[in-house]
Amino acid sequence: MSTITSSTALYAGSFDPFTIGHADIVERALEIFQRVIIGIGVSPDKTPSRSALERAEAIAALYASDSRVEVRVYNTLTTDFAASAGATCLVRGVRDVADFEKERNLADINRRLTGIETVMLFARPELACVSSSAVRELKRFGTDVSAFLPTPKTEKK
Repeated sequence: MSTITSSTALYAGSFDPFTIGHADIVERALEIFQRVIIGIGVSPDKTPSRSALERAEAIAALYASDSRVEVRVYNTLTTDFAASAGATCLVRGVRDVADFEKERNLADINRRLTGIETVMLFARPELACVSSSAVRELKRFGTDVSAFLPTPKTEKK
């Protein structure tokens, strides 16, 4: 798949960037767009918290060697931040049909209100069975969530 010329996408939210599937979505977005801004959103009435700044710093370290990825903390409406950052599109990660339906409704609203399109990218199929709430619950107890992912089946020779 080739990249879209001169395009920037915003992958944003108040999410925990280390949940399963995050890196997969960024990787897939980089197949489509020349540049991806990972945005950590905080409430518009708040100064970015220490935890938000620490998350942004940790993510930036993960992508330090890739000049196509930029990490920022913002405290405006996501669509306002996208416009000010020069993003031509929002990227949302989905794991299953329920996620897709929710995100599609939000995408329709964003498009009508702001004209900004949303691209929904599915995480790898093997990640679909792990819900976000399960990931949060497991991580809360320090569990290595990767141990709960099904391993890809390999063909026997």
